[in-house]
Amino acid sequence: MRPSERQADVLRAVTLETGINRYAEGSCLVSFGHTKVLVTASLEEGVPPFLRGKGQGWVTAEYGMLPRATHTRGRREAAQGKQSGRTQEIQRLIGRSLRAVVDLKALGERQISVDCDVLQADGGTRTASITGAWVALRQATRYLMDEGVISADPILDHVAAISCGVFEGQAVLDLDYEEDSNAEADANFVLTGAGDIVEIQATGEKRGFSVAEFEQLFALARKGVGELIELQKAAI
Repeated sequence: MRPSERQADVLRAVTLETGINRYAEGSCLVSFGHTKVLVTASLEEGVPPFLRGKGQGWVTAEYGMLPRATHTRGRREAAQGKQSGRTQEIQRLIGRSLRAVVDLKALGERQISVDCDVLQADGGTRTASITGAWVALRQATRYLMDEGVISADPILDHVAAISCGVFEGQAVLDLDYEEDSNAEADANFVLTGAGDIVEIQATGEKRGFSVAEFEQLFALARKGVGELIELQKAAI
């Protein structure tokens, strides 16, 4: 039995609460168990310099953790004057994941910036961020269409993410912190609604893991992402 008393293929309790920010074009408070992330999607006219004049838009993401999102207080990265390598890696992952399911030309020369702020962390903050970010992005693109700013829907598919790992010799879905910090191997899977792979991050933490174990993790991830996409559909 897992520390949370879940079966191996069971997600934590997941909620996707929309309209949480009155000012942003899209917003979602996503909870994976005790992990909670506030996501906002903001429309900005214009694109980065490398895209000017190319007739396409851009979707980018930023990620950060509040000082007391974990067991002990951490310093704000702004106070330190730089982002950690972990923060940069995660926000790039979120941006890549969203762009994989967006027709950037349909956006025109405008940018949607997605901000993921971790309020409370108990494992899986990057996967929760991606899952909630799609919901906020979907709201922002609907706003653009409702306002007549764009005519074609730029969203091509859903995208969601989930963690899996080998814990005490068993492949399990959606790791919380206790499992993540003691996993023999862990992986993050980013998949589309069609089942296409956007990104897989897999690491042997305490040992190498076999192809058979990886296939077990992948099967769990497909099941978990399928359930998350149904929750996304219900949220919007």
